[in-house]
Amino acid sequence: MSASILEVAAQSEWKSGLQTHSQIRAFDAVVMDEPTELGGENQGPNPLEYLVASLNGCKGVMIPLIAKELKFEFSELSFDTKGTVDLRGLMGDPSVSTHFQNLRFKVTIKTGETDERLKALQNAVAERCPVYNLLRDAGVSLQSEWVRA
Repeated sequence: MSASILEVAAQSEWKSGLQTHSQIRAFDAVVMDEPTELGGENQGPNPLEYLVASLNGCKGVMIPLIAKELKFEFSELSFDTKGTVDLRGLMGDPSVSTHFQNLRFKVTIKTGETDERLKALQNAVAERCPVYNLLRDAGVSLQSEWVRA
């Protein structure tokens, strides 16, 4: 495998009901379940909640990485992401997409940089964030808001 290729992996096992445990590297198992109102036992976040957290985490990797490249200074960073899913698709309605209909994410950043430099950082992150691009390429409507702390 090329030095420029990263392989990621998880091993998962269905436990019961709607619950699955996933092992990623040497970390504690990740529990995925559904809330009781969707038939689960509410023992962990559901897969779509993990995907929302993955988008936040990806931004949490890409913003500092690109900021360092751009010599962009910031001291605080937080994310608030919400998505909507039409459950009719999950329940078998073929006319409704089973993934997010939209995602709204807000990045709050504390910085003294100019608006122009902040916009340059935002654009570079949008171009390079793998999870953002995966969602965009899947046709998910993405609304992004960057605000100063």
